[in-house]
Amino acid sequence: MEGGGNLEASVEKLLNVEKQMRLAGDVAGTKKAVTEILQLCFEARAWKTLNEQIVVLSKRRGQLKQAVTAMVQQAMQYIDETPDLETRIELIKSLNNVSAGKIYVEIERARLIKKLAKIKEEQGLIAEAADLMQEIAVETFGAMAKTEKIAFILEQVRLCLDRQDYIRAQILSRKISPRVFEVDPSKEKKKPKEGDALVEEAPADIPSLLELKRIYYELMIRYYSHNNDYLEICRCYKAIYSIPSVKENPSHWTPVLRKICWHLVLAPHDPMQSSLLNSTLEDKNLSELPNFKLLLKQLVTMEVIQWTALWNMYKEEFDNEKNLLGGSLGDKAAEDLKQRIIEHNILVVSKYYSRITLKRLAELLCLSIQEAEKHLSEMVVSKALIAKIDRPMGIVSFQIAKDSNDILNSWSANLEKLLDLVEKSCHQIHKETMVHKAALKA
Repeated sequence: MEGGGNLEASVEKLLNVEKQMRLAGDVAGTKKAVTEILQLCFEARAWKTLNEQIVVLSKRRGQLKQAVTAMVQQAMQYIDETPDLETRIELIKSLNNVSAGKIYVEIERARLIKKLAKIKEEQGLIAEAADLMQEIAVETFGAMAKTEKIAFILEQVRLCLDRQDYIRAQILSRKISPRVFEVDPSKEKKKPKEGDALVEEAPADIPSLLELKRIYYELMIRYYSHNNDYLEICRCYKAIYSIPSVKENPSHWTPVLRKICWHLVLAPHDPMQSSLLNSTLEDKNLSELPNFKLLLKQLVTMEVIQWTALWNMYKEEFDNEKNLLGGSLGDKAAEDLKQRIIEHNILVVSKYYSRITLKRLAELLCLSIQEAEKHLSEMVVSKALIAKIDRPMGIVSFQIAKDSNDILNSWSANLEKLLDLVEKSCHQIHKETMVHKAALKA
């Protein structure tokens, strides 16, 4: 009790000093008095008194901003020294209440919320942790370091994905532009101009920009895996593959390049997929993976691929990769792979045939007539190719897709022909009229 009495007397003395300094407008003196009060409470391990003093000092009339900032920063150092979890949560909540709505301690508040969210997550309360993190909009904090902002938003995205809130995860991920990772950090450091807001240094536990880039794309892979958007997953792996630390180490780039190849094969055929396919084939590192190089070459070559032969050859590779495809795709990925091979084969057939019987098409695709017709119809609906099926005759007619310019040119040529015919007809009529008039006059 004697120690408690000494603490109360010492705090009372310092509160009087703090009052004099505050009313005199002495910033340095007020800051020193405030931090001394907190230090006394901390050394006495009087956590309840510490919480009370933080609230009391922040609410004093005309309290200086610098004093509140110093007090919050000082108290934040004590969080890791707390004896138990309950005391830690109480201290964080007290500091959170003090810093709420104060723009000059917004960065400190963001860091406090992050600590509290981590505690909630460790307790298994992921939904609560995600809700806490979403309260803070760090993209509006001018004084926060760029890497710290990115790390905070990525933490928000991760928690949303953990609670399977994919819509909010997408909205939050759009706050980060992928171009921000392409900036060279060594060139970016420049002296702030006069009048500019000073940007704080990021804490030591914040990863580097390249590490954040890898975390960002790994989270985006988790998001796109939910929709089975293979092309976007492939682009994310491409971005990870371009990170210098990954590209320099064969043990790092080999699994990433394998994933790029698998997702390229699984992605539906479109111009972006073709472009990525060709750029991946030109990669020198692909020669280290001969099986995958052969697989991509088969897709680029305009020849029919036998599904059974391909599956027998790559089934083992596919099963090994199943755990690494960015989630438990399993049977769905195998079905999609078969679908892509069928689509490739139909495109090959449409290149070489203008007309083909459904029976022959089914034989080339190793499918029944009904299945061949179903896949062909799906491709026509998705506008991957133009074809017409004469069901009574059992004949498929393929047409070359025309763009708007070709259609306009053909219309223009037809109009020219029509006008020529009209002109010739008028000339013939005029000629006949002249002949008849001459015959009448005679």
